[in-house]
Amino acid sequence: MRDIGKFLSEVRLELSRVIWPKYDEWVGATIVVIFLVAVMMTYLGLLDFLLNKGVKFIIGYFAS
Repeated sequence: MRDIGKFLSEVRLELSRVIWPKYDEWVGATIVVIFLVAVMMTYLGLLDFLLNKGVKFIIGYFAS
């Protein structure tokens, strides 16, 4: 139990040393992350759609 208490006090000390971002920085970073997730989602969705159509075309071409 003594080790757990020591660990938690060291965690508290380290967290007091952290330089936390300002509200504006936090909002800006969140907007950037949401935008990049949307871009990647669109890219991967389009890639999935095109690969699906390509595989179906190839299978249909050779199945006949």
